Amino acid sequence: MYQDLYFWRRIRRRILDDGESIHHVSKTTQISRFTIRKMLKHEKPIPYKRGTNAPIQDLKKKELPPTIRKKDEIRQEWMKWLYHLERNPSETDIGSQIPSDLLEQLSPHPHNPRKRVLAILARQKGFAISAIAEHLGISRKTVRGYIGDFEATGGTMLYQPTMRKLKSDDPDLKSAVFSLLHEPPALSGYNRTTWRMKDLHQTLKSQGFAVGDGVIRTIIKDSGFRWRAARVVLTSNDPEYRQKLQHVQDILSRLEHDERFFSIDEFGPFAIKMKAGRVLVEAGVQPTVPQWQKSKGWLIATAALELSTNQVTHFYSKAKNTTEMIRMANVLIDKYQGMRKLYLSWDAASWHMSKELLAFVEEHNKQCQGELPTLELAPLPASAQFLNVIESVFSGMARAIIHSSDYPSVKAAQTAIDRYFDERNQHYKVNPKRAGKKIWGLERTSVDFLA
Repeated sequence: MYQDLYFWRRIRRRILDDGESIHHVSKTTQISRFTIRKMLKHEKPIPYKRGTNAPIQDLKKKELPPTIRKKDEIRQEWMKWLYHLERNPSETDIGSQIPSDLLEQLSPHPHNPRKRVLAILARQKGFAISAIAEHLGISRKTVRGYIGDFEATGGTMLYQPTMRKLKSDDPDLKSAVFSLLHEPPALSGYNRTTWRMKDLHQTLKSQGFAVGDGVIRTIIKDSGFRWRAARVVLTSNDPEYRQKLQHVQDILSRLEHDERFFSIDEFGPFAIKMKAGRVLVEAGVQPTVPQWQKSKGWLIATAALELSTNQVTHFYSKAKNTTEMIRMANVLIDKYQGMRKLYLSWDAASWHMSKELLAFVEEHNKQCQGELPTLELAPLPASAQFLNVIESVFSGMARAIIHSSDYPSVKAAQTAIDRYFDERNQHYKVNPKRAGKKIWGLERTSVDFLA
């Protein structure tokens, strides 16, 4: 029995490859531990000492065909070579001779279905997880995952590709990233005026988001943010940024049917002259605009955007001051007489929060007595133009009718602006859609304008 090469190697494989103990193998095979240690010491059985007729036996072996035992040895060598070639061809003695395209096919992905099935069957056969992982060339954690999937859902999960949800698609994480980008780093305890990646990472980690820098970069890049734009435009230095934004969002979240919320601002002053812009021209033509021009006049357009109905109310002013803000308030009171309350929201310009304006609002609320809508101011944080939704409307208007324009007079420019707002208001009457996203508590997206 101890001269059987197949049996000898099977004992060695159980201990050296599968990790079984000598004591366990001795107990199950009824072979002494001394003999097993002898098997481990020698790769092949030790032949018995030959007698005086050894030359005769050698002559007989040369004359006779290979015995069955010799064929078994050749078979074992073949199986061993094939096993190592399939498991890791780069470690075989012919690995350097295999063409790269064939070598790639011989080295399948560790998560292919065949290895999954082999891992399950080997475990059912009783092999240790460590031995399965070693012989299949995968980690023990992967083997446990295959076994867990099989025990939970059966064999169907073994053939399904692993679909891992991307962290960059998590809406809660994206909301947290955008909230940080929209506020100064000082509110999170950093003595800086601009965000750094490691500061964003540390702040998100303190909020319970375990993400790397790559995920944060992906969210910022996919949203269209660029660091230069974020530092200049999308950062507010108002120490009460969070409180003011939350106050505005609270108003909008409970806005009643008889209440209206207005985003108010001025466009201009801008001169009426030839304006630069992007135009479609034929090859070889370079549009030009004279640097020195005589102005045909100037305009200031004061406008109020009602967020729930997306309707714009506007007029033209001679100055940007408190008087014009009071004038806008009176225009809105007359236009929305059937409402119970009007919320007026604007940026932190001095004439938007003057004592004269506050006194006007207080006096109006005392005298309206339920016949006219009351007024309530909802100022925006300083340097937070991205929250003033009317700015997006002005941006769309500028691209549509101001850029690349050359109006002959102030009257012509006013006519174009009036027509733009009339067409825009009509569009949103037919296709209702509220204005703004971030200010309602939604994520920032690019704004589309009606040309």
